[in-house]
This record gives sequence, structure tokens and C-alpha cells, in this order.
Amino acid sequence: MKIVVKTAGLSREEWLKYRTMGIGGSDAGIIAGLNPFKSAHQLWLEKTGQTEPEQTDSEYAHFGTLLEPVVRKEFIARTGIRVRQKHMLLQSEEYPFMLSNVDGMVREENGDLSIFEAKTASAYKQDVWEEGVPAAYILQVQHYMAVTGAKKAYVAALVGGSRFFCHTVERDEEMIAKIITMEKYFWEVHVLGGVEPVPDGSEATTAYFNRRFGRSNGRTIALPEEALSVCDEFERLSKQMKELEEAKNAAANRLKSYLGEAETGTVGERVVTWKQVSRSSIDTKRLKEEQPQVYDSYLTQSSYRRLNVA
Repeated sequence: MKIVVKTAGLSREEWLKYRTMGIGGSDAGIIAGLNPFKSAHQLWLEKTGQTEPEQTDSEYAHFGTLLEPVVRKEFIARTGIRVRQKHMLLQSEEYPFMLSNVDGMVREENGDLSIFEAKTASAYKQDVWEEGVPAAYILQVQHYMAVTGAKKAYVAALVGGSRFFCHTVERDEEMIAKIITMEKYFWEVHVLGGVEPVPDGSEATTAYFNRRFGRSNGRTIALPEEALSVCDEFERLSKQMKELEEAKNAAANRLKSYLGEAETGTVGERVVTWKQVSRSSIDTKRLKEEQPQVYDSYLTQSSYRRLNVA
């Protein structure tokens, strides 16, 4: 590996620009479809300079960065393992498209190199961290190990502000080979070759297209021939969804027939509940008729594009 740039003192904008020079550890989970907040298609737009790298300004991201030294310090206190910070962007000499910016490195007693990663997560993720390191982070540290030659990674996480987890991830040569193949294809075909990735069905991709093309221009265009098969697929899946929804409702109604007026039923280890739920709502029709001025003063409008295939 070699040093691309020392990151101490780099602005957020400069750091994001350097990231477009290759594929980083956190990008691996995005390409694999494991990131619910960003899709491979959006990553491609950023790497090819078609959109500016997305900056995360949320309080969650802010405090994640702020708490990184705390997590590292706690890890050292609990394990006695010394972690050295590496304020630099690293690049694989064998696979130059692979970049790494690790939170820290550990030199083991036998001379082997290990990676340290500090994470923070909400309390809702406690069950996930109790089972081990989330899949996207496993890809991230395996990517780092591919770049640095490290034999293992220590992943420490502060969850919900009160639970601390320490996990060890061993180097997995088979997984690393798959990561390299995946990233090499993405970089050479999509980034360097300019081939647009096929949009997937992730929430991130859906949100991206809805945001980028939120308003139509009213024109009609000719679609490519390949769109015909996509139309057929859309129609087939829509029919399946309708059939599945009807089958789901039928199963629900059978369970309701078993319960009758009872709220809870048990069978084997399963628990079925049909609870009374109450909610308050405004009778907008009546409000409009009896208090039209009040109705108009609180009326808001929103618009979105509805996709239809005929």
C-alpha cells in the first residue's frame, strides 16, 4: 500500500473529492446493496463526477465522528490493545482503485498488522450488534485488510450511548477475492467505462430518482427497445403483488375467524393478536362544508409523479 494524502487538516470537501479517486471501504457495502441510505447507482454518479459527493450533515453523523475518540479510548481501556491512529488515505498498489481510511491500526506482538474501526449506532441496533458485526461493516474491514495486508480487524461499537461491543473479524481470503472482483468490475465497467449500473429496487435508489426527477416536463419521448421487456416485468410483478396481497388477506381472515372476539391466541410457539386500535382524525369533508375558510387556511398541497404502465 502507499499513502495518497495525509488527511489531518483536510476539509470535508477535499476529503470527499479524494474519495472519488477510487473505492473506499464504506463503498463496498453500497456496491453490494447492503446500504439502505445510498445505492450503487448514486455512488456511480458521484464517482463519475455527475453529482457532487453527498455530505452527511445529520446530527447522527456529527456525533458519530465526535464519539470516535471516545470509542477508541474505551476499547484500549477494556482490552489493553494499543491503537495507533493513521491520518492518511491509503491505496493498494496491486489494485489502485482500492482506497482505505482506517480509524486505527494495531501492531500485534507477533508483528502482524490489525485494523481498528470505531462505530456508533442507535439503541434499535442493539440486537444486531449482540449477534456480531453487521454485514456492511464486515465488507468494509475486509476491504481494509485487502489494502493493508492486515490479518484481522477489531470493531468496537457504542450502541444507544450505553452499550459497548467489541468484535474481532478475521481476514477471509475468499471474501476478499469476491470483494476485489466486485469492486474491480464496478470501477472498470461503470466508473471508467461509463456504463450506467442497472437501477435496483432499494429505498435509496427509489428516493434518488424521485428526488432528481420529481417534476415532469410534460413531453413524450421514445423509450429504448429494452424498455419493452421491463414493462412486461413491471406488469408481471404487479400482478403477483396483487395475488400475494389477496393471499395474505385470506390468511389474515382465517386467523381472525379462529380468534373471533378474543384478542390473543397461541398455537405452538406462535402468538397471534388482533387488538383494538383507536385513532383520532379530522372529518375534512364536514370541515370543508361547515368551516370553508378555516379549511382553506390550513389546506396544503403536495405533488409527486405516479408511474403507470399501460
